[in-house]
Amino acid sequence: MTTRILFVCMGNICRSPTAEGVFRKLVRERAPHLQVEIDSAGTHAYHVGEPPDRRAIAAAERRGIDLSGLRARTVDEADFGRFDLLVAMDQLNREVLLDRSPDEYRERIRLMLEFAPSTDIDDVPDPYYGGPVGFEHVLDLVEEASKGLLDELLARSAARRR
Repeated sequence: MTTRILFVCMGNICRSPTAEGVFRKLVRERAPHLQVEIDSAGTHAYHVGEPPDRRAIAAAERRGIDLSGLRARTVDEADFGRFDLLVAMDQLNREVLLDRSPDEYRERIRLMLEFAPSTDIDDVPDPYYGGPVGFEHVLDLVEEASKGLLDELLARSAARRR
């Protein structure tokens, strides 16, 4: 059974493609047996068709993650039914998703940092208007949260097998 996960930020060029890339790598390394479909999208159409921000690509590349083939897109209505989890990078984008979501899919919408309980913040900060350090910080947060998300998926998978 495939689990489908959509990572969501505002423009889909910084945080959500970073999360997509980080989570793909983590699944490949720690749980290659797990059937997971991973994608990312934005709540706004600012950058549709564009690659991730060059600073996000460079920061990810330094950690062995390739984002260069990704292209920005917006969340569409079908995504709410197609994905098992829609993981928002911050409260604002979570609220946008909740506003757009049909009622029956609202429980699928979660915050990224819910999966990183050791952090004392709720939002993955948007690094777009900052410098390179912001992109590294996003990677740190996303890597930690991705481990928690993978642990949750592995636990669900184990429970299904019992």
